[in-house]
Amino acid sequence: MLDESNNFVPLPREKVLITSPPRVTLALQTPNSYPGKEPLSIKCNDGKATITNQRLIYLPTSPTPQFKSLQAPLLSLQDTHVTAPFFGPNVWEGILIPTQGGGFAAHHHVVQMKLTFKDGGAFDFHSTFERIKEQVSHAAEIAIESGRANRNANGPIDVDLEQLPAYEEFGNGGHTQQSPPTLVQTSAPEIQRPTPISPDGITHSPPYRSEPSERAPKPAPTISEPFPPPNESPPGYEEVQSNSVANNLERRLRDQQ
Repeated sequence: MLDESNNFVPLPREKVLITSPPRVTLALQTPNSYPGKEPLSIKCNDGKATITNQRLIYLPTSPTPQFKSLQAPLLSLQDTHVTAPFFGPNVWEGILIPTQGGGFAAHHHVVQMKLTFKDGGAFDFHSTFERIKEQVSHAAEIAIESGRANRNANGPIDVDLEQLPAYEEFGNGGHTQQSPPTLVQTSAPEIQRPTPISPDGITHSPPYRSEPSERAPKPAPTISEPFPPPNESPPGYEEVQSNSVANNLERRLRDQQ
């Protein structure tokens, strides 16, 4: 429902969590696997997307009689993800399950939705959607198990949103991570030896004992004694000696001639 200024009228207990930058493109079409008798194709080149704690809302900048707004419960959006192409802006897309009385034809059981963020913000939009959808889904499961809500095949699950946990943004006002406590290690206390007291009442200090060194000194290397001279001549010594004497004698004779 929109007011006179084409702004959406908040539902009871509804809170806005995030609003996209302007110039967001919307594309609604029937998937190729479910073309149907009359394929759906709706496009809007400029608008804003908003996520509340109950639904997703898209408002075009210039509404037309054919398309004025899109409103979808959070649990009716499935398989949502961000596509980041090499060239061009990021795209947030998913599958929309139309609800009864939502404005779609009865034969459109599945609709493919794409939001193109020309001015950025797709990843922040996606993370906010996933966090609030997880909380709503958890609350819906608890309500169904306890019998406080009924699952309607043609509509959203009726959940008391007052029972949802408080939504907290991450950032300056979000969760703060506490630093772990600092452990201070103290040294073990020294154990003092008792001072002996003699029978006469006089205190005597214990005798001084030199503590052994951690490493004993290594013994100095000993110089080995020279080997004694051999008692016998080496083999072939006499032959070499006789040849030397003969050569000397022959050289003297030649010198005398």
